Amino acid sequence: MMKQLLTLALVFSATVLFGQQTYPVNGSYDTRPGLFAFTNATIVVNANQTISNGTLLVKGQTIQSVGSGTTVPAGYVVIDLKGKFIYPSLIDPFTTYGIPEPARTAGGGFGGRQSIFISTKKGSYNWNEAIRPETEARTMFTIDTKKADELRKAGFGSVNTLNHDGIARGTSAAVSLSDERENKIFLKDQTAANYSFNKGSSQNDYPTSLMGSIALIRQTYYDAQWYGRQKEEYNISLQEFNRQQALPQIFEADGWQNVLRADKIAKEFGKQYIIKSTGDEYQRIDAVKATGASLIIPVNFVKAYDAEDPAEARNITLAQMKGWEMAPANPAALEKAGIRFSLTAYGLESMKDFWANIRTAIDNGLTEKQALLSLTEVPAAMIGISDQAGTLEKGKLANFLITSDNLFKSSNVIFENWVQGKRFVVSKMNVNDLTGIYNLTVDSLGSLNLKINGTSAFVQRPGADTTKITASITRNGDWVGISFNLKKTPSGEVRLSGYLTSANPVMLRGESVLASGTAGKWSAQFISANTEPPKKEKPRAVITAGKLIYPFVAFGTENSPKQETVLLKNATVWTNEKEGVLLNADVLLENGKIKAVGKGLSAGSAKVIDATGKHITAGIIDEHSHIAITGGVNEGAQSSSAEVRVADVVNSEDVNIYRQLAGGVTTSHLLHGSANPIGGQSQLIKLRWGKTPEELKFGGNDGFIKFALGENVKQSNFGSGLRFPVTRMGVEQTYIDEFTRAKEYKAGLTAKGNTVRRDLELDAIVEILDNKRFITCHSYVQSEINMLIHAADSIGFKINTFTHILEGYKVADKMKSHGIAGSTFSDWWAYKMEVAEAIPYNGKIMHNVGITTAFNSDDAEMARHLNQEAGKSVLYGNVPEEEALKFVTLNPAKMLHIDQRVGSIKAGKDADVVIWSDNPLSIYARAEKTFVDGIPYWDMEKDAQIRAQQQSEKARIIQKMVESKSKGAKTQRPSADTPRIYNCESLEDYSAALNELEGVKTHE
Repeated sequence: MMKQLLTLALVFSATVLFGQQTYPVNGSYDTRPGLFAFTNATIVVNANQTISNGTLLVKGQTIQSVGSGTTVPAGYVVIDLKGKFIYPSLIDPFTTYGIPEPARTAGGGFGGRQSIFISTKKGSYNWNEAIRPETEARTMFTIDTKKADELRKAGFGSVNTLNHDGIARGTSAAVSLSDERENKIFLKDQTAANYSFNKGSSQNDYPTSLMGSIALIRQTYYDAQWYGRQKEEYNISLQEFNRQQALPQIFEADGWQNVLRADKIAKEFGKQYIIKSTGDEYQRIDAVKATGASLIIPVNFVKAYDAEDPAEARNITLAQMKGWEMAPANPAALEKAGIRFSLTAYGLESMKDFWANIRTAIDNGLTEKQALLSLTEVPAAMIGISDQAGTLEKGKLANFLITSDNLFKSSNVIFENWVQGKRFVVSKMNVNDLTGIYNLTVDSLGSLNLKINGTSAFVQRPGADTTKITASITRNGDWVGISFNLKKTPSGEVRLSGYLTSANPVMLRGESVLASGTAGKWSAQFISANTEPPKKEKPRAVITAGKLIYPFVAFGTENSPKQETVLLKNATVWTNEKEGVLLNADVLLENGKIKAVGKGLSAGSAKVIDATGKHITAGIIDEHSHIAITGGVNEGAQSSSAEVRVADVVNSEDVNIYRQLAGGVTTSHLLHGSANPIGGQSQLIKLRWGKTPEELKFGGNDGFIKFALGENVKQSNFGSGLRFPVTRMGVEQTYIDEFTRAKEYKAGLTAKGNTVRRDLELDAIVEILDNKRFITCHSYVQSEINMLIHAADSIGFKINTFTHILEGYKVADKMKSHGIAGSTFSDWWAYKMEVAEAIPYNGKIMHNVGITTAFNSDDAEMARHLNQEAGKSVLYGNVPEEEALKFVTLNPAKMLHIDQRVGSIKAGKDADVVIWSDNPLSIYARAEKTFVDGIPYWDMEKDAQIRAQQQSEKARIIQKMVESKSKGAKTQRPSADTPRIYNCESLEDYSAALNELEGVKTHE
């Protein structure tokens, strides 16, 4: 006993062994060396090496040796760990430990407050507060005793900590979780430069959108490159940004699509980010692997939805259901794909969930070896502390765990966590075994029999009722917690909390609480030994989940439709060519192209579809759409946002792609909104349902950009912000100023020895001047249309298309003379002041004057029946049917400069065609099949099968959720995950939305 007490005393003395070398001591110095020998343990040196019956020697805060058969030098305190394990302490590469929580600003760049364009931060810093590379975790860090204790209890010995605020966030630091002074626990003061798409607490309005965040990051890289070559300006932020390029780069991205977006930025500037993701990479594992990025992934798996109420269960989407079921397999999917990754506890509601979720990941296929690698060696390498932590080797820090068993067993207990050679007790190691049979007495219940068998227990009522009632038992040293449910009795759930008060014989005492709230006392007296052997932990069986679908939303499929050679027979074919409408004709699709059009075609082994009585048209082209965009459609915080690109934020998971395929749409022109005179660069996509964002892009087409006029750009409807312009006169001046600057910028770029800073905004305007990018302009009122035409004439640029243009009939002659196309609505009017003079004959009048005329949607729902919108021109203006159909096919193709590929049925063009059940202009016509590149992405018959299959899949997962709840799993109330549907006027703040999702506190 004396030897044990002496050993414990020496162990505890380790807490004062290491004096603060640059700090004075008020009293006597204690300079004992702290020599410890941990013997007879199973030592897991690293994921690839385990030593049986090994010895670990520690001196001070450093490991002296690890091995078997080691002779313990004189002077070492020997701690016998026979039957126990030693592991390296865990490392979390992504935390905010010890960093103050940033105060976020509620709201965004619109709505009732004065706009803030330039940073309010005093000093020679970046113009935008979201760019703050000068921020250093090392200068902000203070020890958080409570959080450190939580992390240590979970097994962590060191963490990487950063300021979770801003787009360029500055440097992170690696610290140990010891409770020494701050100056003693830094392992590396600058581990990485950190980035995100979230502007955080920045007071600047800009950026309000995801595409704005991306543009700001790109511009910052170019600004930093310019800064490094000049001597005209001093900028602390850019100087720090340049200095940090030599560090590892960590980018926080929410969702696999943002992983791809972040990597695209990295590739543009010759970087390779380490990306902290949100754990959904399994949905597009091949695309994520192709980035070559290392990942930091969370284990905050989605809680099951409480689906017992059928009415509430209807609010759970298929994507939410499958996400709950499949997310725990994400680590295994990454391991199988050979992607390097580490694990983080960041995002967990409680650290108590950490080990349960790690074991869930293992149950879903993650190997224990990879789990250990991802919690030790990989994060150590990511943050540059492999020379200090991550494995148990001579010369490294004495950061290690003492456990009862294999670290990943559910029965394992972490006894101690040594950090920098200092002992932290998690659970008492040398405690009495409570296995046995007890007489349990509980106030208000009387006597019960209690049997404890290892980590399991059950109670029985004495007498004739011998029913065993399973009890849960938890233990931390001498503290014991027991709970059980006396079903069908008023007592219900019984909770006992107490302590071991006597070791021989064993006696437990404490306080009880019944379901009614009645409090009392309880005691348990040892009666006899329990002869039953402890239950052995069952071998883990890998859980099998449902199949992946592409995209990972409703109507996604396991296998994408394939491109085939298809012969469409005996249809009425609307060619949109000089041949006109062909009766009983055939169309041959081969290798994604229209191979032939005519009668009596044959094609050997081609798949033949009998289209007798049906109509075939070219796919519908929507000149003005806002579907398939994520993170905001407007970057309206500045009068010109020409630098932003819809191409950066294409959303391949938007169900509106599928819905519009069902309406015969095959190509959509995705436009920036109308919040400012010069909006962002647009993106043309084909509706290739199930493909990635890059695969949706049309490819090989001219670039376009959105301009806007009217109420929106002067902020008539956007609150009381004071962003210029606020009058129609100011709108005109915006264009004059922007193009004047662009001309000067272009001249500077071509000047000898130019030192011009690259400006992404002006690059886009120069492309317009060079006829490499084309304008489509949101417009309504005659006077403003005339203004922009005049401005274009005087400055020297061209307008390609006026979109909306409900007063086009008033200026059709002028548009004709300038070669400007008109894309309008069929019969929208009276929804705001600007459209007071709109008429349903607008399309017919522009068409009759000779303007290339189209009908567009600007609306996710309207795009599903653009064929009927075209039919309205026949109703209102008696436009010939063939010409009416061109309003939504060939004419928008001409506007977008893609009519050489799409818009008509002609040999050599892309096989984007639709089979209709009736005349395509009829309200009774249904798109039965929609081909894009010869692939039937919409098939009415297949759609019925998909609906039935997914209904069955939902029922299966709901049952699984109900069973999960019955077994005690945590649940959440169903909440519909409704995607945002944009139109021209949609305003939101992307960062504010992210902060709300994260539950970040905000202030006005």
